[in-house]
Amino acid sequence: MAPSSSSGLTFKLHPLVIVNISDHYTRVKTQLNPPASICASGHGSNNGEAMIQQNPRVYGCVIGVQRGRTVEIFNSFELLYDPSTQTLDRSFLEKKQELYKKVFPDFYILGWYSTGSDAEESDMHIHRALMDINESPVYVLLNPAINHAQKDLPVTIYESELHVIDGIPQLIFVHTSYTIETVEAERISVDHVAHLKPSDGGSAATQLAAHLTGIHSAIKMLNSRIRVLYQYLAAMQKDDIPCDNSLLRQVSSLLRRLPAMESERFQDNFLMEYNDKLLITYLAMITTCSSNMNEMVDKFNTAYDRNTRRGGRTAFM
Repeated sequence: MAPSSSSGLTFKLHPLVIVNISDHYTRVKTQLNPPASICASGHGSNNGEAMIQQNPRVYGCVIGVQRGRTVEIFNSFELLYDPSTQTLDRSFLEKKQELYKKVFPDFYILGWYSTGSDAEESDMHIHRALMDINESPVYVLLNPAINHAQKDLPVTIYESELHVIDGIPQLIFVHTSYTIETVEAERISVDHVAHLKPSDGGSAATQLAAHLTGIHSAIKMLNSRIRVLYQYLAAMQKDDIPCDNSLLRQVSSLLRRLPAMESERFQDNFLMEYNDKLLITYLAMITTCSSNMNEMVDKFNTAYDRNTRRGGRTAFM
């Protein structure tokens, strides 16, 4: 387990970075492990080799801005890595950096990313190679292994610090905390990705169950965090823990937003919106009933005409 960072920097990570890393890993893994249908169409001697699942490591750079003691990671791009020499393609890196600089002139290379369960010794070689671009790069590590018991994001951010170990100064990775920062466009994109239909179609009931499960998990997490905050404030009121004025100001700012939702104007707007939705639903039901009734009347008229014609022919004969 890597020690914790002592730099005092505040890190903010945007969801776009996590999506980019996950997409990069998924594409590379799919190329190395093609679907069974593709493997079956190949030669029989290669089928056994194709069934061996490979978990590759992918590499890339993270870019963003640093304002004072706050580091905000906005985006990322892929890098070419040679595992035999454990080096990056510097010409490719410089070309990508130049292209991104034209589009995002305010963004700088803050560090790099990779995938895996934990930082490895070979990662330090890449880390040192990027120090000529950023003297203190950050290392974003995404763990692609699925762990249903884990509640936190499988993302770890490392810094590098010089520690004296056995009398020898060594550069090591240290854990640092981070928060997720989003903008409106990212929230819409993440919500769209979360509600994408599965590739196999899936039934409406399955999609609804997945949607409700996500909402339940979000409400459960919100409830647990509110409970922790309440217990902390109760302990602070009883003088069990020292008073933190900075936290109290944040809580007060949060609570001041609540009365706005209980105002008369909010209630009027809410009821108007609610009534509009009910009216649209009611009109949709009336339209459906009218359509079904017209269809039934048409079928009845058709059957009546047929019976009338048959009766006329019998009387004529």
